[in-house]
Amino acid sequence: MPHAEPHVIGVRHHSPACARLVAERIDTLRPCFVLIEGPADFNARLAELHLPHRLPVAIFSYLSGPGAQRGSWTPFCEYSPEWVALQGAERIGAQARFIDLPAWHDALSGRTNRYADADDDHHAERAAAYEAALCNALCIDGRDALWEHLFESEMPLPALAAALDTHFDQLRGDDPGSPANAEREAMMARWIAWAMGQAQGAPVLVVCGGYHAPALRGLWREHAGVAGSEPPAVPQPEVAADVEDGAPPVRSGSYLVPYTSKRLDAFAGYASGMPSPMYQSWVWQHGSAEAGKLALAQAMRRLREKKLPATTADLKALHAHAHGLAMLRGHAQPLRCDWLDASAATLIKDALDAPLPWTYRGPLLRGTDPVLVELMDVLAGDQVGVLAAGTPQPPLVDAVDAELAAHGIVLLPGRPLQLKLDLLQAADRERSRSLHRLRILALPGIQRERGPSLALSGEREEHWRLLGSLEQRAALIEAGAYGATLHDAARARLEEALRGAAGKLAALAALLNDAAFAGLPEAGANSLAELARAVGAASRFEALGEALGLLHALLRHGQVLGMAGAPVLHTVVVAAVERALWLLDLPGQVASAEQQAHLLTFRAVRDVVRDVRNGALDDGQPLPALDPQRALAVWRRKARDPQAAAASRGAALGALASLDEPAAPQDGGGDSVAGALHLLAGLPPASLGDALAGLLALARDVLTDAGGFAGGLDGLLQQFDDEAFVQALPAMRMAFAWLPPAERGALARQVLALRGGEAYGERALTAPLGAHDPVDIAAARLLEVAVTAHLRYWGVPVGAVPDPNPKPTAP
Repeated sequence: MPHAEPHVIGVRHHSPACARLVAERIDTLRPCFVLIEGPADFNARLAELHLPHRLPVAIFSYLSGPGAQRGSWTPFCEYSPEWVALQGAERIGAQARFIDLPAWHDALSGRTNRYADADDDHHAERAAAYEAALCNALCIDGRDALWEHLFESEMPLPALAAALDTHFDQLRGDDPGSPANAEREAMMARWIAWAMGQAQGAPVLVVCGGYHAPALRGLWREHAGVAGSEPPAVPQPEVAADVEDGAPPVRSGSYLVPYTSKRLDAFAGYASGMPSPMYQSWVWQHGSAEAGKLALAQAMRRLREKKLPATTADLKALHAHAHGLAMLRGHAQPLRCDWLDASAATLIKDALDAPLPWTYRGPLLRGTDPVLVELMDVLAGDQVGVLAAGTPQPPLVDAVDAELAAHGIVLLPGRPLQLKLDLLQAADRERSRSLHRLRILALPGIQRERGPSLALSGEREEHWRLLGSLEQRAALIEAGAYGATLHDAARARLEEALRGAAGKLAALAALLNDAAFAGLPEAGANSLAELARAVGAASRFEALGEALGLLHALLRHGQVLGMAGAPVLHTVVVAAVERALWLLDLPGQVASAEQQAHLLTFRAVRDVVRDVRNGALDDGQPLPALDPQRALAVWRRKARDPQAAAASRGAALGALASLDEPAAPQDGGGDSVAGALHLLAGLPPASLGDALAGLLALARDVLTDAGGFAGGLDGLLQQFDDEAFVQALPAMRMAFAWLPPAERGALARQVLALRGGEAYGERALTAPLGAHDPVDIAAARLLEVAVTAHLRYWGVPVGAVPDPNPKPTAP
C-alpha cells in the first residue's frame, strides 16, 4: 500500500522514550528514506558517523571569516533519537539524510546548540506558559518532571506516539514561528518533498524536534511541485561586499569532535534534551527499574566516599520513599524525579538554602546542599567520547602537533609536563609564543603558573604546566574553525575577542598584551586601532593606566612585535597621554578603592613623558610627537591645588621630583625633599598618608635616597597628638607598601638611627606585630589612655598612664 504522507516523528532531543519510538518505527515501516534534523552540509560525510566511535560525540560546524565567527554543536549520545535513526537507517539499508540548514546559516545565528529545547525567545515563552499550565494541573514541579511523568514511564509505543503528537500539537498550536524558524522549516520541507518524490510510494520517515513536526506534516506539500530528481541545494556562505582585499577567506565546515556527558547535562548549562545523561543511559540500556537500582547504588557509594551522610537506614528509607512516590504518582516504576524527590526527603537533614536542582534548568545555584551536588554529579556521569581512528580532523590538529614536536613538547594524558622557559633565549621565546597561542585558544591543560604580567616587561622566566587530555583534543578540533595553523587560529580568536571588547579599555589592553606574548603583530595592530577609539571615549583617569603601561612597553620594545615606529602606535600613545592629562586637570577626588589605579596611571604617564623628555628610546626608535611641558604644567597645577585629592597632589609632586623639575618654574632646581615635606605639613593627619603614597609611588628613589626625608617625616609625626597619629596611621602604612622590602629595610634603619636604636636591627620595625593589626593596637592604646585619664579625673586610683608610643625593647 503506497504511503502518500511522510511519517513525521516529533521528538525531544536525547529522550530515551523518543529513541525507543524511532527504533520501533524504523523496524516496522522499513522506510526508503530516513530524514533527520541535522546539518545538511554534512550529508556527504555521513559515513564518518558509522565509524566505531565511543559516544558521546558531536558534529561541530563553523563559519570563520572577516567580521564573523560562529560555531555550533550537534551532539549525539546512544539514546539520542537522531543517532538511533542514523544507525537504524544503516541497519535496514535506508538512505539517511540530514535536512536542516547548516549551522553557520543566519537562521541559526547565536545558537551554539542545534538541539536546544526552545528554538527562539517567542517559542520559549509559549512553551513555558503551556508547560506551566500542565504542571499546575498535574501538581508537578518542573518541566523535566512533567516530561518524565507524561512520556518516560515505558508506556506502549502506540500510546506514546499519540501522546507525543498531542503534546507537540498543543505546544505549537497555530504559532507560525519566527522568521529564522520559517527558513529552517522551509529547508526541511524541501527535503521531505524531494524524498517523497523519490520514494514513489515507499515509506519516508522524518525525525525532527517536536516543535517543527506539526508544521512539517503539511508544509512539505507546498514544495512537492518543484521538487526535482536532485536533492535540495545546500546554501553556501556569502562573502560580504565590504570585505577588504587581502582579508582572509570565509571558511566553513564541519568536523566530528569528542563530547562529554557533563556538556550534555542540562544542569551544566546545556539548554536542551534530557537532564542527568548517565541516568538516561541506564534507562536506555536496562530500563527504568534497573536504572533506579544503579542510580541508588552509585549515589550511596559516592556519598560514602565523600564522607556525607548515607547510612544503611537512609538507603532503606530512600528506597521505600521512592517506590511510595511512584505509586502515588501512578508510575509503574520509580522515575528519575521520584528517586530525586525521595533523596531530598530522606538524606537532607537541614533546611535548604537553594531550590532543589531538578526544579529548574541550568547550573546548580550557590548554596545547594552538598548531598544534592554529589547526587546530580553521579546522575550526570563522567563519560568522555572518543573518535574512531581515521576520523577526519581539521588541519589545525596536525599543524599544532607538528609545531609542538618541533619544540620538543609532547602532551600526554595523565603525565603533566613542567616547562621552565628563558625568554631571553630565542628557542625558548618561540616555545613561549606557541604556548601563549594555545592559551589564547583556551585549550584545557595549558597553564602558565608563573611569569611576567606584561609581555614586554623584560622579565626572564616563565613556568608552564602542560597536560594532554581528551577534552583538550576536542577543544583543538573545535578551534580549527579559526584557522589551519596555530598562528592563524590564535590571530582569528584574538580578533574575535577584539570585536567583543570594543570600547573597553582594560579588555583591549589585555588583548594587546596577549598579542605581544603570542607574537601576533597583526592582532596587535588591530588592538592598537581599537585602543585609539576607546581612549578618546575614556571618562576616568584611572581607566587609562593599564593601557598606557602596555603602550609604553611597546614604545620602548615594539620591535619585538614589528611595531617599532609604527604611526598608529605613536598616535595612540599621544592620544592616551593627552586624554589622561586632560582628565587629571579636572577637579575631583579619588575614591580609596581607585587610589592604586590612580597612582599607576600617574606613573605610566610619567614614564612616557620621561622617555620623550630624555630625547631617545632604546635602539634609536623615533619619539612620539608629545610636548612634555604640558605634562609638567598640569602636574604643577595639581600639586598646588588645595582642593585636589591628597594622593593626586603627592603624585604630581613626585612626578616632578622624579624628573628633577621644581614644583614651580621660578624655583629653579628646588629641593625635592623640602617640597615634599612642605606638602605633607600642610595636610590634615587623615590625608597625610594618601599624599605620602603618591610621593613614594612616583619618586621613592629620589626621596628615600636623599638625606633628611626620614628625619623630616619623623619630625612631622612628633608634632601629632595621639588622636592625630591614629588617624594618620592606616593610610601611612598603605603608603609604605609602595616601597620594596629592601628600601623598607633601609628606611627602618634610618628611623632607628634617629631614635638611637641601631642596636635593635631593622626587623624591630619591619617584623609583624603578631595576630593583631597595628592600627587596632594603636587605637586600643589611645582608648586606654583616654579611659585612664577619665578615671584619674574622678579620683579613681590607677597605675601610670601608658606611653602610646613606647620605645622598642631589646630582644
